Amino acid sequence: MPTRESPPARIVLRAPRPGDYGWIIARHGAVYAAEYGWDIAFEGLVAGLVADFVASHDPARERCWIADLGGQPVGSVFCTRQDDDTAKLRMLIVDEQARGHGAGGLLVDTCMAFAREAGYRKMTLWTNDILTAARKLYAARGWRLASAEAVHQFGQAMVSETWEVEL
Repeated sequence: MPTRESPPARIVLRAPRPGDYGWIIARHGAVYAAEYGWDIAFEGLVAGLVADFVASHDPARERCWIADLGGQPVGSVFCTRQDDDTAKLRMLIVDEQARGHGAGGLLVDTCMAFAREAGYRKMTLWTNDILTAARKLYAARGWRLASAEAVHQFGQAMVSETWEVEL
């Protein structure tokens, strides 16, 4: 008797639930340590950004999305306010099991669309030259490298980059 395989789970975006902000902090710390050798200072930075967002974000102009696969968080992104005209894309992460399934593009596209709808005219983000997959996502969506600087952060020598896009 033939068996039917269930269709593969698909990535859906949702609002954060209890535990998700802790997941974001923990995953950033673990993933960046394992994949790039970054030290615990990076996890501390993410914890501070998340704490600030939870304490004081404006839901009309700032949001967080969780990429969910089969009921589990596998990614996130934040849209935060830099100033009245400029939004910041922050804390994009996609877990290994969700890579290659469109989660990163869905997160970035959703964040950019929200920023446009919220009245921002421009977006900016901070990344590093070693994050090649994320940089490809940004470039494919019209982002451009605005500045780059060699730095020593999180226990590593790297090139810190600022990217921008007009909305």
